[in-house]
Order: sequence, then C-alpha cells, then structure tokens
Amino acid sequence: MAKKTHIKVRLVPESKPDSPFFYYVKKPAGGEKAKVKLSAKKYNPATRKHETFVEKKLPPHSK
Repeated sequence: MAKKTHIKVRLVPESKPDSPFFYYVKKPAGGEKAKVKLSAKKYNPATRKHETFVEKKLPPHSK
C-alpha cells in the first residue's frame, strides 16, 4: 500500500477554539511544510468576520 501524501487537519479560530465553526484542509504528510503549523485567514460566519484560523488535531472518532 502506498504512503499518504497528505493528511487532514482541522482549522479552528485562534481567538475562540471552541467555536462551532471550523475548516478541514489537507496538509503535506512529509517534507518541510509538514513540520510547520498551519494558520490561515478565513471567514468565520459565527462572528461574520475574517479571522485567523490555526491548526488543531482532529478529534478522535467513535467506532
């Protein structure tokens, strides 16, 4: 089986991490960019403003 080239991460608002709104994005699995924590300026409909979203681990899923 081939190795994964990307991993899925969750972006949450930096100011309010427990916000009900978040983004899912793909991030490289290896290389220089894999070690850097993602942060992006995105629109948050809960506050109706553009905010900085930072990378957070995915929550564990239930089976």
